[in-house]
Parts: sequence; C-alpha cells; structure tokens
Amino acid sequence: MAQIFISAAHGGYENGVIDPGAVLPSTTEAAEMIQVRNLVVAELRSRGLAVLSVPDELSAAQTLNWINARCRFDDVALEIRAGAYSDPAVRGSAAYYIAQNEVRRTQGEALLVSLRRRVPQLPSRGVKPDTESAIGQLPFLRLVNCPSLVMEIGYLSNLQDLATIQGQRRDVALGIADGLAAWSRSVASSGGGSDGAIGGNLPEIKISINGSNYPETGIVINDNAYVPIDLADMLGVNLAGATDVTQKRYANVVYVRAVDLRNYNIAVNWNSTTRTVLLRSPSGLQLCPGSMDRVMAVGSTSEVQLMMFLKKVNEGALNQYRDLPKLYREEGAIEGVNHDLAFCQMLVETNSLTFGGSLKPSQNNFGGIGSPTGGPEASSFPSARTGVRAQIQHLKAYGSLEPLIQQLVDPRFSYVRRGVAPLIDQLSGRWNNDKDYSRKIIAMMRRLYESAGLQ
Repeated sequence: MAQIFISAAHGGYENGVIDPGAVLPSTTEAAEMIQVRNLVVAELRSRGLAVLSVPDELSAAQTLNWINARCRFDDVALEIRAGAYSDPAVRGSAAYYIAQNEVRRTQGEALLVSLRRRVPQLPSRGVKPDTESAIGQLPFLRLVNCPSLVMEIGYLSNLQDLATIQGQRRDVALGIADGLAAWSRSVASSGGGSDGAIGGNLPEIKISINGSNYPETGIVINDNAYVPIDLADMLGVNLAGATDVTQKRYANVVYVRAVDLRNYNIAVNWNSTTRTVLLRSPSGLQLCPGSMDRVMAVGSTSEVQLMMFLKKVNEGALNQYRDLPKLYREEGAIEGVNHDLAFCQMLVETNSLTFGGSLKPSQNNFGGIGSPTGGPEASSFPSARTGVRAQIQHLKAYGSLEPLIQQLVDPRFSYVRRGVAPLIDQLSGRWNNDKDYSRKIIAMMRRLYESAGLQ
C-alpha cells in the first residue's frame, strides 16, 4: 500500500534550540500546524490509508532523512506551513512545487482546490514553483525522494486567516486529507515517479544546450528531468563534492537533476511539446559578464524589463513607483553599481514595495539603511531618487575602494570598511543579519532574469 508522509513545519530542534516557526502573542506556527497535522492523520487513517506522521522533535534536516529512510517510489509527502508577514493584510493559501515539474504543479493545484472546497474563506494565492520562495528553493521539495509538495495554509499574522485556521481547524484538516487521498491514489495508479532502483526503463527526454540539440538523452525520475553528469563539465560547472545537486545512477550512467543546475547560474527550462530540457550556460546567456554575483558590475536589464518584473511581483506598486526602474539604472550606472542587484535588494528589503515592517513608504529608504546615529528609526530621504542614490552609494562602499562620483547622501557610508564585500554572498551578516539575506537577493535576481528572458 502506498504511504502518505505529512510533516508539520518547525517544532524540531535546530542547533539545540526548539524551532517554533512564526511566533505570535497567542500561538506559534509549530503549535498550529501540529494540531492540523494530527487531525489530517486521524482522518486519513479512518479512511484506511497508510499515513506516517513525521516526529515533531526532528529538525528540518532530520525530517528529510526520516522520510527518505522510509519512502518508496509510489509514496507522497506533504509539509504544511502557516507563515507570518510584516504586513498583516497579506493572507491566503498557496502550494509550492519543485520548479520545472508540470506534473507536480497540477498535483499542487488539485491539493489547493481540495482545501478551498472545504474552507472557501481562505483566499488562494495560487500554486507557485519553489523558485518563487524567499531563497529560490525549498529543501522539502528538492531533497525528499518521493513526490512532495509544500502547502502554506495561511498567514497567522492576518487576523482573518488566524481565526479561520483556529475556528475551522477540522474543515482545514478535511480539505487537506481529501487532497492527499486523491494525490496518493493518482501517484500509486501511475506507477509513482520510479527511480533507478525500480525495474524497467525510464522515460527518455531530449536535451538542448545553448540552442543546439545534444546527441545524448536525459531521463525522467519522479516527473523531474535528469541529464548526464558529464554535461556539467561542458556547461562549465564543477560538481565535485557538490551537496546541493541530486544525483542518480541509472544504466551505468550518473545523472543530475536539471533544475538543481540553477544554483550554478545555468538557465533551465522545459518544452513539454517536444519533451526537451533546455539548458543555457552563462556563455550562452544574454547577461553582462560578472553581473550575477558582483556588486560592482554592469546590470543586464532594461527599464522596461524592470518595470515588467515589478508588475509581476506587485502590480499595485506600478503607479506609485513607476520611476524606480529608471532611477536604479541611472544611479547605478553613475557609480558603477549593478542596478539589477540593487533593484532586487530593494524588493527584498521592502517586501516587494508592500513595506509593512519597520520601513515606511514616506521614508524613501528602499535599501533599509539604518539611522546614522544608531537609533531605532531607519534613515529617511527627501525623495525617491535620493533614497535610491543612498542605497547605491552604500553598495559601493561595500563593493569598491573607488571614490563616489556624486555628492554623498548615504548617512552610514563612513561606517563601512570600504571594499569588504565585493560579492553578493558577502552582504549577509553585514547589511542584514539574516543568514539567508544574500540568497534571497540572488533568488530575486534569478526571477528577474527569467522574467526578462535573459535566462
């Protein structure tokens, strides 16, 4: 019998400290999700289904190992979450699937429909590839061996979502159980996402590299495209010792999951009509050399491309901030700072211009620059251009030893050790104490380049 794994996000121990997830005055994410998970498990077992509940004391890494030690090719796994956001108006349910997997996207849509059929009070935020998550990928989707999805039930920071999750917990659990039961039956009846441990031949797919057909074929495992590992060398990627790329050995050939190559700046797309995985290396991309990871570089996007991306991430911001794409390109070019990086950093700092945190729109502080005196209030600037200029100058302070071209407006410029962080990765722990800060900026940049057709 096929098994269903369900994990309540958070609650385990990370570095010896309990991880409660989002924390509110009256509850925590872990507490809410454990209650929902327990109801889902009881409901599925009452229907005669085999359900395994991930122990709550496990860390995120231990959870993945626990599932992988027990799962089979025709099992399914779900992680449920409920986040908190600085803007209390943000609400709704969403499902995440591993990027470039259309089968998993369809399964995520069905799961979300099942939840909202029981609880229509929860608005839908849609089904999203994990490349649209904060850091550009979700380990639960990338590292669990059987088909997996992540569901964000709602936002505990929103009073309506919180009241719905707590007041209609039974209905929430029934909706998730309905979706899981249907998903499990679908995967089991189709033979699962068989891997190299399963007998028989795996489906073959075509491979295109930088627009040219490659003579060797790839394979499909768990509805994900895999390509021969030898291609990595051709693409200029060194995978020796890599721990963030899933590998499988099949028919005496080692294959790597194609979408994982995005971590190495390889553009990955899928043509469902021709069943071809489309790979494009940095040499084949339309990006300015060195523009992806360096603070001081020439940006690759046009004003129109930035504007279209802003429309995609926050259409409501277009009217009020229509000039920002132009300002970032102009100010970045003057000081030699990568305007793509600065624009994406702005989206990270301002929650895609929804604000809602400590920053207010009236401050024109798009880079989250602190007070020059160390006070609780972040810096304020008289205009949007001045705010952008201050952010550009602060980036230049970190990324270069060169003098400023324009008059200094960054109030914290003199506090930075010049040139200490020429790479985006080096901004974490300096500009922001979030250990994933740089990863969030890079993830946003990848989304920008994909939106602009540069990747």
